[in-house]
Parts: sequence; C-alpha cells; structure tokens
Amino acid sequence: MISRRALELATAVLTGSFGVAVVVSSLDNGIGWSSAGVDAGTFPFLTGIIVVLGSLYNLVRGLLPAATLANVPIAITSIELRRLAGLFVPAAIFVAAIPLAGMYVASALYVFAVLAIPRQQSVPRALAMAGATALALYLVFERMFQVSLPHGALAAFGF
Repeated sequence: MISRRALELATAVLTGSFGVAVVVSSLDNGIGWSSAGVDAGTFPFLTGIIVVLGSLYNLVRGLLPAATLANVPIAITSIELRRLAGLFVPAAIFVAAIPLAGMYVASALYVFAVLAIPRQQSVPRALAMAGATALALYLVFERMFQVSLPHGALAAFGF
C-alpha cells in the first residue's frame, strides 16, 4: 500500500526530473535572443523552469508535517495498485516492444493482450480486433498520410 505522502513525493520527483530534462535539452537548442528573434530553446527552457519550481514546491509541502491530505495514511490500496499495474504494465511492454517489433505488430499484440488476457473478449474476437487495429494503423499512416511509423528491428531481417 502506498501513502498519500509517498505518492506526492514520488510525483514531485518525477515531474521535477521531467522539468530538468526539458531545461537541459533546451540549453542545447539555445536560449536567449539571436538576429532572427527568440532562440528555439527559450520557451521550453522557461516552461522547464516553471515545472521544476512547481515540483520543488510540492516536494517541500510533501516533506513538511502539516494537517494536509499528504498525511492520509493510505492513498492506494493493494486492489487499486493491482488495477493500476494492469494498465501500466501492458502499456510499458507495448512501448518497449515498438523498437523491436515495430508499431503495427506491437499494437496488435497490445490490443490482443488487453482484451484476451483479462478475458474481456474471446480469443478469436481479440485476434480480429488486434488485426483490425494493425491494419487500420497501416492504412491511415502508411497509405493515407504517407507517414512511416517505426517498423522495428525485425523489419531489417525480413519479418
């Protein structure tokens, strides 16, 4: 089980890390003024600073003992944590599979997994929906928009 305080501290650290990443990457693009006007990294830099400052504020509020919601003993019960993992784990596997299997195969596997494994749909129906998803992605992006989505490392081997 996770306490509200731990959840708020983890969120503050996560959003702060994101803000720092935005600040660092915007420095590579240049911040300030050039002969053409504002450099490309200026607005992302300012946004990153705002995110970092907000995260620091939330981190300090989460650390200070006060009569706030941060002192609620349990924010996520074990049942809620399982539900959250049921959403997050397949999505993380999907994202990790894209570089290897490509967007179309990974999407089909993801749709099949979220429909068939928790037994929300029958296996044949889940297979049909997975195939339809991959086909729809291919038709819309490759044919209609002529934008190539990642084909993955397996495409180099002829799969």
